[in-house]
Amino acid sequence: MILLLLALWPLFALIVAGYVLRRQGFPSEAFWPGAERLNYFILFPALLFNSLATAPLDNPALPRLAGAVLLGLALVWVALLVIRRLRAWPAARFGAMAQGGLRFNTYLGLAAVGSLFGQEGLALAALMLALMVPTVNVMSVWALTAERGVSARSLLLPILKNPLILACLAGALVNFAGFGLPGGSDRLLGLLAAASLPLGLLCVGAALQPRELSGEIPALGWNSALRLLAVPLLAYGVARLLALPSMETSILVLFFALPTAPTAYVLTRQLNGDSHLMAGIITLQTLLAAASLPLVLTLLGS
Repeated sequence: MILLLLALWPLFALIVAGYVLRRQGFPSEAFWPGAERLNYFILFPALLFNSLATAPLDNPALPRLAGAVLLGLALVWVALLVIRRLRAWPAARFGAMAQGGLRFNTYLGLAAVGSLFGQEGLALAALMLALMVPTVNVMSVWALTAERGVSARSLLLPILKNPLILACLAGALVNFAGFGLPGGSDRLLGLLAAASLPLGLLCVGAALQPRELSGEIPALGWNSALRLLAVPLLAYGVARLLALPSMETSILVLFFALPTAPTAYVLTRQLNGDSHLMAGIITLQTLLAAASLPLVLTLLGS
């Protein structure tokens, strides 16, 4: 537990710093949207591209890891659909609840993997993201538009334009082609990647909205318990079922134990979901994850 706390507390310190800086108006209110765009379209794709372009893709556990990711997401999705039917949620509310159970804070996840497992772990996490990001995005859009219907084009076009997916695909292609990263390009990508995670964690903190925690305490509480405790336990069961090695199991559980993504709020507003509920879920899960993440990883690793 002590080693986990030493690895994880700097990440949450950056989240707190981002929250404090934005509330103090530093450097300016206009800085944060620009920083998020810079990270999302340039710095973070550089990290994913660099990780996948140099990853050892001959790892025999990769097919089982891919199967564990998809099986875990499928089981969570089925559980959410059952709960929706029992509670008769409209799409606006179901979309927020589903994203609270499915989506994950990518910046926090990769920063935690990097702290705990180094470059080898980052390569595995990037491969997982290539599967998780498009799958979760399709599920999230469908959940928010279930009552209105949605075309295949509306589901797939945002994924095909997603810079994270494009970076993963490009990195994998470079890896398979054997081009390498010549002429100092590896150093350039490394510099861009090094800036991504600290800036991303600051932006996560800047996006927190504690005022949105009022009025939905029971829903926020059980959704957070589902995401931060039940879902990682499910992931651990899937990992044991598929006999994943130790590192792959830990990274799978870690990603399924992450709080939901701040970008879920943007998608919820765009598709007329319950943005008040979504903001509360993001904020509470992020705050609780400071305790739940090291606890889950310690219990499952013991």
